[in-house]
Amino acid sequence: MYSDKVMEHFTNPRNVGELPDANAIGEVGNAKCGDIMKIFMKIEDNIIKDISFKTFGCGAAVATSSMAAEMAKGKTVQEALHISNKAVSEALDGLPSEKMHCSVLAEQAIRAAISNYYERQGVDPIPIIGCDMKCEDC
Repeated sequence: MYSDKVMEHFTNPRNVGELPDANAIGEVGNAKCGDIMKIFMKIEDNIIKDISFKTFGCGAAVATSSMAAEMAKGKTVQEALHISNKAVSEALDGLPSEKMHCSVLAEQAIRAAISNYYERQGVDPIPIIGCDMKCEDC
């Protein structure tokens, strides 16, 4: 049912826990399944220097949180905004269709944290987060 990569990120998740010096925090949830993801980022000079997460949910939710954090770490804020649920799923060698919502939550959590970062900087995040770039993953 799950790929080896999903199982690996579920049993050995990367970047778990809270960042005490996070300057970007995003939390999202899915009322339908009960999954909750909270992403913590330390952003410096427009680069995600550190990232962690706390997830309450199924194995796929934990795995997608872990993979999304791995994918965002070291990226610019703009690059992280382009991490899609499709990219997270593909990096995990796929998810069952009934678990794709977990990858959507991971994408949304990254965007929520970045939105929070901009709000803390006194910048309206809506024009920035509402990406107008044309790419196949958007």
